[in-house]
Amino acid sequence: MKGKSGTLLITNQMHTLLDSLEADMYTRPLTIFHQSTIGQHFRHILEFYICLLEGASQGKIDYSERKRNETISGDANAAKTVLEYIEQSMETLSESSKLHIVNEYGDEQPIQDECLSSVGRELQYAFDHAIHHLAIIRMGIETVWPEFMVDAELGIAPSTLKFYKNKAMGTEKVSHTL
Repeated sequence: MKGKSGTLLITNQMHTLLDSLEADMYTRPLTIFHQSTIGQHFRHILEFYICLLEGASQGKIDYSERKRNETISGDANAAKTVLEYIEQSMETLSESSKLHIVNEYGDEQPIQDECLSSVGRELQYAFDHAIHHLAIIRMGIETVWPEFMVDAELGIAPSTLKFYKNKAMGTEKVSHTL
């Protein structure tokens, strides 16, 4: 899967979920999230994409320096607007463009370095990051609102979905190594 295709797949899943959530579900602090909200997880996902898109135009990304936009956390419509911006941005983005990625480790005495990447690789990173947070969102929804029907594929990586499908058909490849 190309990074752009993955991005459109994930933004579509996020749109579908946002369209089905009630406003209080988006902003309600959840015990399972240590009082954070579904909206805060959406904000976090979207800010990585925004950081990637802004950094792509400059040739350098520092995810640690991303802007935190609290409006996205409290307003599902703001999140939808950002999703539309991300989707539109895919049209002009070149996956082969090279990027410098600033890495930061630790908070008290941060160690910084840079590595070389590409827009396509960073789209894959943002996709994987989104899958992870959508899985967390799914756990929160299923715990607090067990009657709410969540899309069966939400928060599950395509490779895992493929494995499940192959397993159901009896064609999975089993590895006995880690």
